[in-house]
Amino acid sequence: MSRDESEQNQSSGELIPASFEESEEDEWVEEKRPLFSSLILPGLLFLSTVFTVLWAGAYQTNANPLVGPWNFLRDDPLALWKGIPFAATLLGILVTHELGHYVLSRIHRVPTSLPLFVPGLPHFVGTFGAIIRMRAPMTDRRALFDIGVAGPIAGFVVAVIALVVGLRLSTVVPIQTSYGLHLGEPLLLQFVSWLVIGPLSPTADVVLHPIGFAAWFGLFITSLNLLPLGQLDGGHVAYALWGARQRSVAVALVPILMLFGWLGWKGWFLWVGLVGMMGLAHPPVLNPERELGGTRVLVGWIALAIFAMTFSWEPFVLR
Repeated sequence: MSRDESEQNQSSGELIPASFEESEEDEWVEEKRPLFSSLILPGLLFLSTVFTVLWAGAYQTNANPLVGPWNFLRDDPLALWKGIPFAATLLGILVTHELGHYVLSRIHRVPTSLPLFVPGLPHFVGTFGAIIRMRAPMTDRRALFDIGVAGPIAGFVVAVIALVVGLRLSTVVPIQTSYGLHLGEPLLLQFVSWLVIGPLSPTADVVLHPIGFAAWFGLFITSLNLLPLGQLDGGHVAYALWGARQRSVAVALVPILMLFGWLGWKGWFLWVGLVGMMGLAHPPVLNPERELGGTRVLVGWIALAIFAMTFSWEPFVLR
């Protein structure tokens, strides 16, 4: 799969829990938060992100590589509306992901902030994702699992639907004419492409429609967040499933990702560094003895399967 641009970026939607302190309470009373930090700031950040993602989507239609994003928008402000297909798709995936975390936090009565979206540069996708701040420690493995797994699965469902729509609108071109940024093809993308477009000849490539590109990026974010490292969503799921053994899995995974960075996408070095600063091991929950139950274990293995289907060791290739 390919795009016409040659820039690269990364984004993440991660769940950041507060520090874990000893307590015997199972429910937490949420303190009254200032209006600005609890409502106004999340709203302003979201509106800013809507603008930058619209801008990024519109800039993808730019046919002149010598024109930067600012000049592109200054010369034709109405071109911003060309970014709606991309922006609506990507924001739909990200918002659904964050709402999955938020709703399950509320169900488990864990005080949680509204999603804080992070606007980004319009050169690529226009956002660095979003975070949710939990203001109380996790009471047990079930709460940790439910909150951690809900976001990736919810966003994944929306991304798959968008991928089908985007591939139907995409264009098959001779591979000799494709140029710029080529995208990695995880197993799921290859399978859905085969179902929607059909088998491709060795000399053909697919130029993704903006909806398809947003869906691809949603799958990429899903795979990043499901890495079983530290306090990423995958770290929550792995700790809930395996307890302290999650640290061993994380330590074993780091050199593999570093090898991928050496052989291909250099962003793995940055990603491992950022996660490493937060710690590879997941902090303990207050009641680690509570069992997940068979249904949650099954959902956990489904989440790991989603990771395997959406992961690409070299997500961006410049040709």
